[in-house]
Amino acid sequence: MNFAFTEEQDQLRDFVRSFLEEKSSEEEVRRLMDTDNGYDTAVWSQMAEQLGLQSLIIPEAHGGQGFGYVELIIVLEEMGRSLLCAPFFSSVVLAANTLIHSGDEAAMAAHLPGIASGETIATLALSEESGKWNADGIAMQASGGGDSWTLSGTKMYVLDGHIANLVLVAARTAAGVSVFAVEGDAAGMARVNLSTMDQTRKQARLTFDNTPATLIGTDGGGWDILERVLDLAAVGLAAEQVGGAQMCLDMAVDYAKVRVQFGRPIGSFQAIKHKCADMLLEVESAKSAAYYAGWAASEMNDELPSVASLAKAYCSEAYFHAAAENIQIHGGIGFTWEHPAHLYFKRAKSSELLFGDPTYHRELLAQRIGI
Repeated sequence: MNFAFTEEQDQLRDFVRSFLEEKSSEEEVRRLMDTDNGYDTAVWSQMAEQLGLQSLIIPEAHGGQGFGYVELIIVLEEMGRSLLCAPFFSSVVLAANTLIHSGDEAAMAAHLPGIASGETIATLALSEESGKWNADGIAMQASGGGDSWTLSGTKMYVLDGHIANLVLVAARTAAGVSVFAVEGDAAGMARVNLSTMDQTRKQARLTFDNTPATLIGTDGGGWDILERVLDLAAVGLAAEQVGGAQMCLDMAVDYAKVRVQFGRPIGSFQAIKHKCADMLLEVESAKSAAYYAGWAASEMNDELPSVASLAKAYCSEAYFHAAAENIQIHGGIGFTWEHPAHLYFKRAKSSELLFGDPTYHRELLAQRIGI
C-alpha cells in the first residue's frame, strides 16, 4: 500500500504554507496572543472564502468541499508549523466532526453551512473540573425532554469558548451522555477566559444556569459520537504536533549551522550532532504515526481507535522533546522572551495534555488492543 501524498495534496500543502507564512508570522502570532479574541477576523474570512479551509471536510450537501481526513491533517500540520492563532481546530475538528458523526440531518443542515462559510465559530464543551476526557468526567446535567432542554453546570478548557457562537455541550440525561447545541447568546451561559501557559490557543470556562439547549442526535447516544470525535481530534492534534516538531527541528539545525563557538559552527560538535539526529528520528517517526492515523481516519476503519491513541501519545512526546532540545541547542538566546523557541515549547506542553496525556493514551491503547 502506498501512503505517499498525491500531487494535489502536495499542492495543497504548498498553498497553505505560503498563505500561513504571510498571515501567521511570528510578529502576528505575538500580536494575537495579547488580544482577547485571539484571532484576526480578516484572516479568518480569507481562510474561508479564498482557501475554503473551514469547509474542507464538510459534506458538499451542507456547503462543504467533501474532502477526506488526509487533506485535513495536511492543513493541520501546516497550522501547527506556523502556530496559527484561529478557532480552526475548535470549529472544524471538534464541532464540525461532532455534527457530521451525529447523524442528525436537521442539526447538520442548521449548523454546518455556517461553519463551512466561516460565519459560525463553533466549539465542543466536554471536559469539566475533573479534567477527565472520558465518559466518567461528564457530570453536567440536562433537564427536560423533546424539544425543550436546559443545561446547568460548568465546562472547563473549552477551546475558543469565549468567542464561539455555537457551543456543542456534553451532558447527562436519564438515558445517559447526550450532546446538545447551545447558541452563543443563550440565556444563562457565562464565559470566562482562562489564564493558560500557551497563549496561542485560547481556552475558557463556561457556566450554564438553566440554559436552553437543543438535543443533537439521540437522547443517551452522545458518548458513541464523542468517543469517535475524540479519536479524530487526537489524530488532528497529532498532525498539528508534527508540524510544530518539524519547525523546532528546522530552527535547531539552522542555528547549529551558523552559531560559531571556538572557531567552529556548533553543529560540528558531536553533542549537538547527536541532539539533532535524535530529533530527526523522533520527528520522522511522529510523521509516520500521524500520517497512518490520518489514513485510518479517512477510511474510518477499525484501526482508528488504536492508532489515534498511538499517534497522540508518540507525537506529544516527540514534539515536547523537539521543543525542549531546540531551546537547549540555542543556548541562552533560546530562553529569552524575544526568541520564538518558547512559543513552540508552550504549545507543545499544552498539546501534550489536551485530550489526555501520553500515559492516558498508552493505557487507552492497551485496553483497545486487549493487553
